[in-house]
Amino acid sequence: MLIACGDALIDFVPTRNAEGREAVMPAVGGSCLNVAIGMARLGAPTGFVGGISTDLFGRMIADHATASNVGLDLATRSDHQTTLAFVRIVAGESHYAFYDAETATRSWTYRRGTISFDKVEAVHVGSTTLVNDKGAAETKALIADARASSTISFDPNCRPNLVKDKPAYLARMAEFAGGADLIKMSDVDFTYLFGDEPYQQRASTLLEQGTSLVVITRGNNGAVAWHGATGQIEVQAPKVEVADTIGAGDSFQAALLFALYKQGRIARQRLKDINADELRRALSFAANCAGLTCTRPGADPPWSHEIGWSP
Repeated sequence: MLIACGDALIDFVPTRNAEGREAVMPAVGGSCLNVAIGMARLGAPTGFVGGISTDLFGRMIADHATASNVGLDLATRSDHQTTLAFVRIVAGESHYAFYDAETATRSWTYRRGTISFDKVEAVHVGSTTLVNDKGAAETKALIADARASSTISFDPNCRPNLVKDKPAYLARMAEFAGGADLIKMSDVDFTYLFGDEPYQQRASTLLEQGTSLVVITRGNNGAVAWHGATGQIEVQAPKVEVADTIGAGDSFQAALLFALYKQGRIARQRLKDINADELRRALSFAANCAGLTCTRPGADPPWSHEIGWSP
């Protein structure tokens, strides 16, 4: 199976009421939960690891995950409240205000020995869980147990408004990147982490450190990837009518992991041996899934029957 470990929350996404005034609509979100939902909807056996509240919003999250075929056996339910995120769209980018003190996600603790990693082909981590010390430490402990048998996928999915000590955060992201087999980040994340450094230069550094695949998504400009064997590969973004971009990056990540899984290339050595045609098809599939997500409000990854083709 594939698992995603990290945040599960409620996004309050912007909309308009009947009078045309600004309003917000609750929608299940959280980057890592979105990735789990995306993989499961496409047909991969998927589980979620993280904290989910037993409150009203937590029940919304659990019901949404279960309806999307995500296994919650590895999730931790608690009476801590649910993380809430209010979203505004500025110049086409989603900006967030988080309410995340003493929540189920922040209180999550990795229960060592509860996951049979020999049955897990890939573990995805990233996003807000890694901003705070406790979440990062618990995630590191999980990766330490998983790494011997599972491919590690990482998306920093930076949230600058949550970062209090940027140098410490940058060091932490570098540490997670150093232990990942597959790294995906948006162009906005890249700029926050690496400034004006050329994409290829940073990708080369990461590949030299042991990462197999580095991918940078660039919104309407598609995605570009670097792999030790295939070199640089670029794919275009589909032309779609955008409702919003919430969850698009998570949908891309989920679809990429699913495509590699379907191709039999998700295992660490198999990922190292992927050929250019396989990688291009996987990236194109991911870009199309992300494009479909952009056509509807909130983080709503596509189901397999909505895509119409397989990687």
